[in-house]
Amino acid sequence: MAIQFDSAPVSPAFPASTPTPPASGGSPGFGAALAGLLDGVDASAGTANNAVSAMVAGTGDVADAMIALQRAETALELTLQVRNKLMQAYQDIMRMPV
Repeated sequence: MAIQFDSAPVSPAFPASTPTPPASGGSPGFGAALAGLLDGVDASAGTANNAVSAMVAGTGDVADAMIALQRAETALELTLQVRNKLMQAYQDIMRMPV
């Protein structure tokens, strides 16, 4: 029994986005990186919603919908972990003696 794989290309979990550089002409800052992360999470959730809607309508594949949902969940978990690390760093800084 031979196993066959679908040769369709795999799309990235986060769509490529180009953050706008700051007015001073330097490299994008931390805020731009966070904005890009949040935009990617939002786009991933939208893709998952569209895939599930297509599946329910009968025009989409169940596997595609499940993969899109898993990518959206993973992106959200990553965002939550980044938020947790930022909160932990903020609390550590606030505990430092002046």
